[in-house]
Amino acid sequence: MRSGHRLGHLWGHLLGHRLGRRFGWLWGAYGTSALGTWLAFGAFPLIAIQVLHAGPAEVAALSSVGAAAGAAVAVPLGPWVEFRRKRPVLIAMDLVRFAALLTIPAAFALGALTFLQLLLVSVVVAAADIAFRAASGAYLKTLLPAEDLLVANARFESTAWTTTIIGPPLGGAAIGLLGPVATVVADAASYLLSALGIRAMGGHEPRPERREAARMRAGDLLDGWRYILADATLRPLFFNTALFNGLVMATQPLLAVLMLDRLGFAPWQYGLAFAAPSIGGLLGSRLARRLVTRFGQHQVLVVVGTLRAIWPVGLAFIGPGTGGLLLVMGVELGLIFCCGVFNPVHATYRLQRTATDRVARTLSAWAVTAKASTALLTVLWGVLGALLGLRTAIGLAGVLLLATPLLLPRRAAADLSEPEPAPAPSRA
Repeated sequence: MRSGHRLGHLWGHLLGHRLGRRFGWLWGAYGTSALGTWLAFGAFPLIAIQVLHAGPAEVAALSSVGAAAGAAVAVPLGPWVEFRRKRPVLIAMDLVRFAALLTIPAAFALGALTFLQLLLVSVVVAAADIAFRAASGAYLKTLLPAEDLLVANARFESTAWTTTIIGPPLGGAAIGLLGPVATVVADAASYLLSALGIRAMGGHEPRPERREAARMRAGDLLDGWRYILADATLRPLFFNTALFNGLVMATQPLLAVLMLDRLGFAPWQYGLAFAAPSIGGLLGSRLARRLVTRFGQHQVLVVVGTLRAIWPVGLAFIGPGTGGLLLVMGVELGLIFCCGVFNPVHATYRLQRTATDRVARTLSAWAVTAKASTALLTVLWGVLGALLGLRTAIGLAGVLLLATPLLLPRRAAADLSEPEPAPAPSRA
């Protein structure tokens, strides 16, 4: 136990000494699971294609239907998480993802792997991911004082972009040597290590106060959305992020077809075009705190939120050869840099505007909407790509993204430390 305590102290000191040992463990757990996720990036479609000989429709369903179904399953998890201690929930969701992912290599070894199993695992992982994020945000708000939240979110963001840079190349090498199932094992192991790290945090967490009603009612499932829509600053930000993220992600399959099929880029060039610019996210996340200190939180949120919308329309003009590759990398660098600044400021703004007893439900509703809207828009843009052509559909998404800054909060909140009262829950 003493050696474990010393290791935890060292880990906390190395990773986040300014924010305390417990945050150091939480940050380390996040980095471990994020690296596992990016190591296994694209593993499910590859398994479906190479092992199960799935067709395009099945591969598309694995991405869109799995995410949408996972979001639907996660709807009741927000209220469930809200009234429980968050650290046990974090550990439980890590273990759920670990167990679900581990069934894939087990079934593969037994020759019993099916497409239905892949789909069900993707649903379970998506739902557990939403519950984990909701619990993590709620736990972070009680773990740190308000003035440290931006520092913490910037560290999470920089870690996310770092693992984005190094994870896919390492995962690609592992797939080439050992096959796609090996990276799923690595991803599962990362969740187990994350659970162990969160457990090592220690410390006392008070039990949240329970509601007057003993049982959850159907109306309670909508509490998170009601809270968001009743807040004059959260509401526009909610619609902005859902539409922006959905449109950006909806064009990714079209870009893959355009670059790899129509323009003849090699797979390594395609990977480089999106991996190398991730350095912009790392730089942006490190600048976020300085920019907020100098210009103010709301000003940075609006200006950078506007700047990030101008880049994607350039992807409609990709050409072949080196020039086209450089164009993609330049557009992605600008977009990712802006996102690297925007994301931690947005996450902090959202936490500060949300009452402590509403964080889990609010974050859960936010994540469910994000996953569902992304899945819906991806399907829609697949249809538009077939009807209008790839470039036209990509350009249309870019034009619509230019309008998303209109949904950013126009005025700064009067007092971010005192969010608006929570709306009364429906008892209909």
